[in-house]
Amino acid sequence: MNFPSDLKYAKTHEWARTSSNEVTCGITEYAQKELSDVVYVELPKIGAGVKQGVPCCIVESVKAAFDIYAPVSGTITAVNSSLEAEPAKVNRDPYGEGWFFKIKPSSSDEFNRLMSAQEYEHVLSESAH
Repeated sequence: MNFPSDLKYAKTHEWARTSSNEVTCGITEYAQKELSDVVYVELPKIGAGVKQGVPCCIVESVKAAFDIYAPVSGTITAVNSSLEAEPAKVNRDPYGEGWFFKIKPSSSDEFNRLMSAQEYEHVLSESAH
C-alpha cells in the first residue's frame, strides 16, 4: 500500500498535508480499501470549527457509514464538493482528487504530533497481528 512520506497520519486513518496556513485532509489508502466502494460523502460546512480526534465528516460505502475525524483542530476553510457528485474519487485517488476538506489549524503542535508514514505503517502492522 502507498503511504506518501510527505504526509502525516492519524490512528483513525486520516492523512494530513500542510501547505502555507492550511492542512488538507483525507483518508488513507488503507481506509478506502477497508471501506470498499464509497457511495456518499457528507462534508463539513465551511467555517465550522473542528477539534482534533472528533468526527467532522461521514463517509458511506456499500458496507456501512463511517465517521471521519479531524486530524487537527481549527476552522474548515474548504471542502471538496466534487465528492458529492463523484464519491468514487476517494477510492481512485485518496491522496489527490479524493481529499475531503482543508483546515486552518489553531495550532501547529497537533500537526507535528501526527504520525509519519513509517509510524503509521507500524501501527497497521501491529493491528494486523
